Amino acid sequence: MAFRLRNQIPLLVTCSTLFTGLLFADGTRTWEQSKFEELIKGTTQGVAIRSTGGLELAPAFKLLATTPSAFIWSIAADREGIVYAAAGSPARVYRITPDGKSSVIFEPQELQVQALAVDKTGAIFAATNPDGKIYKLEHRTAQKDKKTATGEKSSNVNPEWSAAVYFDPGTKYIWNVALDEAGNLYAATGDQGQIFRVTPKGEHSLFFKSDESHIRVLAFDKKGNLIAGSDSSGLVYRISPSGEGFVLYSAPKKEITALAIDKDGNIYAAGVGEKHASGSSGFTSPSISIPTASSGTQAAPGGANVVSGTTQPMVINIPSPGAGATGGSEVYRIAPDGSPSRIWSSREDLVYTLAFDQQGVLLAGTGNRGHVFAISGDDRFVDLLKASAMQVTAFASATSGLYASTSNLGKVFLLGGAAASEGSYESDVFDAHIFSRWGRAEFRGAGNVELFARSGNVDNPDRNWSAWTKVDLEKDGMVSVPSARFVQWKALLHSGSVAPKVESVTLNYLPKNVAPDFDDVSVQIGVRYQALPKVSGSDSGASGQVHFEVQPPTTHDRDSIGVKWSVHDDNDDQMVYSVYYRGEGETRWLLLKDNVTDKFYSFDASLLPDGGYTVKVVASDAPSHSPGEGLSAERESARFEVDTTPPQIKALKAAVAGARIHVRFSAWDSFSSIKKAEYSVDAGDWQFVEPVGQLSDSKNENYDFEAPMPAGTTAQVDHVMVVRVYDRYDNMTSAKTLIRAK
Repeated sequence: MAFRLRNQIPLLVTCSTLFTGLLFADGTRTWEQSKFEELIKGTTQGVAIRSTGGLELAPAFKLLATTPSAFIWSIAADREGIVYAAAGSPARVYRITPDGKSSVIFEPQELQVQALAVDKTGAIFAATNPDGKIYKLEHRTAQKDKKTATGEKSSNVNPEWSAAVYFDPGTKYIWNVALDEAGNLYAATGDQGQIFRVTPKGEHSLFFKSDESHIRVLAFDKKGNLIAGSDSSGLVYRISPSGEGFVLYSAPKKEITALAIDKDGNIYAAGVGEKHASGSSGFTSPSISIPTASSGTQAAPGGANVVSGTTQPMVINIPSPGAGATGGSEVYRIAPDGSPSRIWSSREDLVYTLAFDQQGVLLAGTGNRGHVFAISGDDRFVDLLKASAMQVTAFASATSGLYASTSNLGKVFLLGGAAASEGSYESDVFDAHIFSRWGRAEFRGAGNVELFARSGNVDNPDRNWSAWTKVDLEKDGMVSVPSARFVQWKALLHSGSVAPKVESVTLNYLPKNVAPDFDDVSVQIGVRYQALPKVSGSDSGASGQVHFEVQPPTTHDRDSIGVKWSVHDDNDDQMVYSVYYRGEGETRWLLLKDNVTDKFYSFDASLLPDGGYTVKVVASDAPSHSPGEGLSAERESARFEVDTTPPQIKALKAAVAGARIHVRFSAWDSFSSIKKAEYSVDAGDWQFVEPVGQLSDSKNENYDFEAPMPAGTTAQVDHVMVVRVYDRYDNMTSAKTLIRAK
């Protein structure tokens, strides 16, 4: 026989009441946000996110000045709290007072001012790139000449300041400068990895030569040793006052971009970039559009050149710390005994600067998202704030906190030592995937926190969502927003006697029940499916439904018919199935099997008489709903045929005719056409034989043929003739006759 197919949080409120007039899926669901990975997707303003989860007020972060320059690479403050900013595009040094007043005190010929240091007398040392020099900037007295100093190129410079070349190292890059207690100036350079020392008298010498391409950053420990970080192999050096160097640590990253040393002598180093097997530095200077001094050209915002009304950017390569770095960044701690450890890492953020706040907490300024992180321990941190710029590049001490500079755009901020008075947080948009009723909110936190919510039916809240509605946490916590597919919450944190905190927010919701949706129903011929092991609750969705399709094991069994279907439920409801069949020309569906929990079913073909059939599968989500509230859907298969009855052989006759055997018979099948016939004489090999007319395409076929005598035999002995016939579904029957000797 054969077949053929044709074609645990404190609960403030609960939500369990059904919405009047709408049928919703049974069972309230929840959307909870408490983990860092969840909260980081939201939008903060004056709110920090802890790595351990939860929200708190961030330190006050005030914009002090916005400069015309695109990049600020370094800042330094004097004893009066005046901050100086080293900038590029255009290259300048800005003087910014605590009240935010800004002026240009230096504008060199080079492309950018890379680094700054301020000595005890208030003199400023500014290093320029590329092929740059170190300039000494001093405030003029009334008796001094007020001419524009050598190296300056513009009348924009405040005439009260003078600038003179202090040291020319003759190198490609000057990356960093630092002053020791005696007033000696140290310059970190590239691309020969040298450190130069310049005494207060202006005497200069090569202090240290490394085998690295670049010495990127400098810092002094309490013993007067110079700590230096390199680019090529990511080395951290300790260099004694006599210039004797020792590698404290070879970082996994290629480039050391920042250093900071705490009061206990721990050295913190930031590393970025992937090391190359060849050992080459891989250092590149990014292409940045900057204005030039061409005649008839006027610098436009963003570094474009405007010529006769046409914007034409001139692309010039200028150096950039961390340029082209991949693989994120890491921060390492080197203990006083020399033992290193990694305390922080990020796949997205590149650390540009490190410093300590007034409480001694390590801060990391990063790009290219403009975040500042407070690192308190091994992999314990707070995403403190986000600047309105792409990179946070430098920190400098301020009387009431820290100054912070940024690039893209070039700005200077004041990072306060105390928390802001208020802040806000907007959650990520939550997609329930189905039109849902929003119930009550569960809030865990402390202090003065206001909670709001809004909903809508498009994924963009700016496209006609409902207005923000306050959630009364003191009363019932009801989220009184319209039923919709999407929802969002917002928290406003206000300072008070108790520091405001948000530990978790949970919204209860009830999806509208929708019927299951079929993708396909197919019939497998000659296949028997084997039952799958049941999936435990930990491997399934909230409702127990498996969220991925597992193909059932199959065995070949020509006596079986396998039915398989693909169906999904947008509510993720548990489903149960019923399988029906209907014969061709019939109107009533007959049940094969109900309460099927798998998405397949096999049955014996002998249960059905020969003929054409269709299978129907009905899916119901009743197991997830109260009696009478479940919904169902159905899908029919393509038509298939069942033929389990073999054909019949009639009027078989055989007789000797000379040296051959003359055979005649007819074959008949009740349902399908005759496929082929064969014969065998005296148990010999089977031989194919064609019907009369040669074409086998009917339920009735006649056969009339002559077969040769078996070799070595004659008509004087008995012979046995056997014939067999197959129908289109390979059902077979046979018959035999004895031919008597003459």
